[in-house]
Amino acid sequence: MKKRTQLIHAGISEDEQTGAVVVPIYQTSTYKQEEIGKHKGYEYSRTGNPTRHALEVLIKDLENGYAGFAFGSGMAAISSVMMLFQSGDHIVMTDDVYGGTYRVISKVLNQFGLSVTFVDTSDEQAVEQAIQANTKAIYVETPTNPLLKITDITAISEMVHKHDLLLIVDNTFNTPYWQRPLDLGADIVLHSATKYISGHSDVVAGLAVVCNESLAERLHFIQNSVGAILGPQDSFLLLRGIRTLGIRMEAHEGNAGRIADYLTKHPQVSRVYYPGLATHQGHAIAKKQAEGFGGMISFDVGSASKADQVLKKINYFTLAESLGAVESLTSVPARMTHASIPKERREALGITDGLIRISVGIEDVDDLIADLEAALQD
Repeated sequence: MKKRTQLIHAGISEDEQTGAVVVPIYQTSTYKQEEIGKHKGYEYSRTGNPTRHALEVLIKDLENGYAGFAFGSGMAAISSVMMLFQSGDHIVMTDDVYGGTYRVISKVLNQFGLSVTFVDTSDEQAVEQAIQANTKAIYVETPTNPLLKITDITAISEMVHKHDLLLIVDNTFNTPYWQRPLDLGADIVLHSATKYISGHSDVVAGLAVVCNESLAERLHFIQNSVGAILGPQDSFLLLRGIRTLGIRMEAHEGNAGRIADYLTKHPQVSRVYYPGLATHQGHAIAKKQAEGFGGMISFDVGSASKADQVLKKINYFTLAESLGAVESLTSVPARMTHASIPKERREALGITDGLIRISVGIEDVDDLIADLEAALQD
């Protein structure tokens, strides 16, 4: 099955009870049992719900995994996966990871004895050197948020499995339409499904896919125990959003490529970060392991005051915290998505006060470029 066909026909694509061509919203908390322990596959919606189950099967199929899990947010998915580990365990993690991930690791999970070393995971030697006797996993964002650094998933997976560790990959920016980390050796894939998988700024959700039965059993136990599940209404909206994921991702990338080329030539822009540019560090790896470069661009205008000027003038890029929607969005990571990261650490990473991140939507690209042109003028 080709990718676009799979988005529509994989998983559970219709309701077996009625023949409905989309899985309905099963807005129920509990289910009738014929006798104690004898039911029709569902007993309580924290444990399993038909609408959520359809979504979980679909994301499992799209990522070529063993089992999928849907959570109430991307952070709930990340936190639940981190609960696979124990006090005293150590994780190696991408250095310019999403600010929310950095926050939960460094300010919440550290209280339970989980330690982490942040390294540039695009540097394989640095990753190898960060592995300790108590290391249990390597956690990778690729492309990263917001500098769009690229990690070679295959190379890291070989290292990980040599040391008998787990490889966790946040695939939010690329989605399974462009990149399938499990096929490259990852053990767990994560998504903030709020972003591209939803695509319409109307859902907060997280997804995880695991590669084997053992991880599936452990993560399901955590999901059921903790209860950070996705409700049936939001599950339904994600099922609907996934149907158009392919055409949306192609439209995002087409627009982003044009805009990245434009920004590289603009005198007010000192640097552009976009994996589709031949000059982007990691471009060759991105081209090898993914089928597309996505719709995220970051560019540096030199100062916070210049960034503020751009944001005041812009019309079609909405200033907002999220990304991956049909409408174009913009943010200044240093003061928004990554504000929870200490300033000295942000500066060391290259997340400057003048760095603007844009999530390129599917509007007419000529309108978007004209909007940027007007906003960048002195």
